Amino acid sequence: MDRRDSRDRTAHRAGTSAAHGHTAQDAGHQGHAAGASWGTAARATAHCLTGCALGEILGMVIGTALRWGNVPTMALAIALAFVLGYSFTLYAVRRTGLSLRAAVRVALAADTVSIAIMELVDNLVIALTPGALDAHLSDGLFWAALLGGFAIAFLVTTPVNKRMISRGRGHAVVHAYH
Repeated sequence: MDRRDSRDRTAHRAGTSAAHGHTAQDAGHQGHAAGASWGTAARATAHCLTGCALGEILGMVIGTALRWGNVPTMALAIALAFVLGYSFTLYAVRRTGLSLRAAVRVALAADTVSIAIMELVDNLVIALTPGALDAHLSDGLFWAALLGGFAIAFLVTTPVNKRMISRGRGHAVVHAYH
């Protein structure tokens, strides 16, 4: 069995361990079962937030530049947040020799919950900030609501990621490829 086959099998176990109730040891992640540090959780959250933020900003810029309404602009921003969020993990694990199929499984297992929570929180902050949905790219309110939403999303998502990593889920599935 070559290295790629071994990693693909590990990725399959890691990507499906949550669905089958396996522990971190089952996916080859010894050390996370006892608990993840806050630093580890913060780094995992920052990793996801980087892709999310880039995707969301790109979506907002494109939608605003094309003079789209709020709903299609936010839909594009959310879609791009997921795409870029997943792409960061895909790039990292593909560099280890993992097949595309296995890398997609790892990215989905590692990032889906984190990105979903961040997008929910960030978009709620934007939607609930008076005037933010009508602000333009050149307005300070646009950037304050967006960046404030990212900050709040980081604070909300970090404890979730800590718990998931401690249970061998979320970003714990990526650690086998570091």
